[in-house]
Amino acid sequence: MSVLVYTESEGGKFKKSAFEVASYAKEVAAMMGTTVTAVSINGGDSSELGTYGVDKVLEVKGDKLSSFSAKAYADAIKQAAENEGAKVVVVSSTADSKFIAPLLAVNLNAGYASNVVALPESASPFKVKRTAFTNKAFNITEMSTDVKIVGLSNNAFGLKENSGAATAEAFEPSLSDADFAVQVTAVDKATDKVSIADAEIVVSGGRGLKGPENWHMIEDLADVLGAATACSKPVSDMGWRPHGEHVGQTGKPVASNLYIAIGVSGAIQHLAGINASKVKVVINNDAEAPFFKAADYGIVGDAFEVVPKLIEKLKEFKSNNA
Repeated sequence: MSVLVYTESEGGKFKKSAFEVASYAKEVAAMMGTTVTAVSINGGDSSELGTYGVDKVLEVKGDKLSSFSAKAYADAIKQAAENEGAKVVVVSSTADSKFIAPLLAVNLNAGYASNVVALPESASPFKVKRTAFTNKAFNITEMSTDVKIVGLSNNAFGLKENSGAATAEAFEPSLSDADFAVQVTAVDKATDKVSIADAEIVVSGGRGLKGPENWHMIEDLADVLGAATACSKPVSDMGWRPHGEHVGQTGKPVASNLYIAIGVSGAIQHLAGINASKVKVVINNDAEAPFFKAADYGIVGDAFEVVPKLIEKLKEFKSNNA
């Protein structure tokens, strides 16, 4: 009766979220006195998962699964859960897993708790802490279903290495044509060095940058910090940046360890989408910008003066501490 975890991958490599959910599942399994089994669909090196507490990896391979299909993936994970007799299934809060989880809940007749931010408060009854009201509050959810699906918020638990090794075995789920009724015909992939979903640091820009020709400031700061770049909705609507970089309630959600907003006023929709970030920094020349009320740190000043100085100081710090 293992705790089952779905470990996402891309391009044959596991995502950071895969290691985080594995770390979390290891702690849940310890509470329940059992082991961790991972489902890897065309994933990376299974031995990597052992470093984060996985005992066994069910490797699902196949060309038909090379492109993400929520229905097919959910069916494969459901069969793996039944095969292992899993009563707890852990998934991440990436876009793909948020598509999978409700389908998986229906398939397994399971309860699904999304936006979980901590280990269960108790295993029996099974209680988890979740964010509510766009990350402005928490609630404690008790799950009474036989099978429970936990959706772990990104960067809520972190990576925790364990001294162990994972055994790998092939797993061939029985998938029908109906599982592939929706097919991927093309993939338009962002070319950022760091993806917003996996980034621990995000540098975001708004209309205060005055035009796309000034975006190099965002990119330069992101390069120094090893961060992903993002933008507000007006910026993407005006065509300054691709819509794939738009973060907020109507764009991509952000749960980074550090979120730096430059020239972003802080509309309620934007704040709702980035509220899960641990530390929020705002740079804006308008002292009355709404973002200052939500920020942990704020600089009232001209971004065209502040950001170059910040980049200079960060480069100096890195060179002195190399």
